[in-house]
Amino acid sequence: MKPKQLVQQWIQAFNQADPERLASFYADNAINHQAPEPPLHGKQAIKHFFIKEFALANMTCIVENLFEDGEWAILEWKDPSGLRGCGFFHIQNDKIITQRGYWDKLSFLRLNNLPLPTN
Repeated sequence: MKPKQLVQQWIQAFNQADPERLASFYADNAINHQAPEPPLHGKQAIKHFFIKEFALANMTCIVENLFEDGEWAILEWKDPSGLRGCGFFHIQNDKIITQRGYWDKLSFLRLNNLPLPTN
């Protein structure tokens, strides 16, 4: 499967808030580093991250741009409230081995009426 196709399926699972299906897209030793958070190591840690995040807020990924370059897919997204971000997915053997995401955590917390950091 091409990286762009895999990420399209990942987006569908994300928009369905399906952590089990999302985890299935990752290699066992994958790394997911959402820049505002510490990196996650391994499929199970990534799955638990999605479980926790979907419990906190309703999240929707609206694709603005989705590009492919070799083993990489690059996603530029927004959500219904206007929050924007981007993600980089390195894919080998039909599995995400590395994902990096960039978005504004403070804006996310405010838009979802979540507690703000105190430090």
